[in-house]
Amino acid sequence: MITVYGIKNCDTIKKARRWLEAHGIDYRFHDYRADGIDAALLNTFIAESGWQPLLNTRGTTWRKLDEATRNGITDAASAAALMTEMPAIIKRPLLCATGKPMLLGFSESSYQQFFDEV
Repeated sequence: MITVYGIKNCDTIKKARRWLEAHGIDYRFHDYRADGIDAALLNTFIAESGWQPLLNTRGTTWRKLDEATRNGITDAASAAALMTEMPAIIKRPLLCATGKPMLLGFSESSYQQFFDEV
């Protein structure tokens, strides 16, 4: 089972989904805003990739946070609490396939390599 995690109106998500569809790859889309993210799943992501890569510090959601909140994100627990509360701050897309390491972000070459190895 292949799952793409993200937010449906994100331009990078749209590119990733178009790529998957153009290559005939079946997947399930999990929208953080509509479907939410539970702590257990988020902790699985953090355990595999670390909290720093998952935290999107380049996006609008991060930039809108006050300085005290941003400075308070110092470890996996504080990052997980923020990501659970504000899932739009999770870097996307996050591609998961059974038995493979997660793939964070999108580029045509990384997706091609990911699926060549499936």
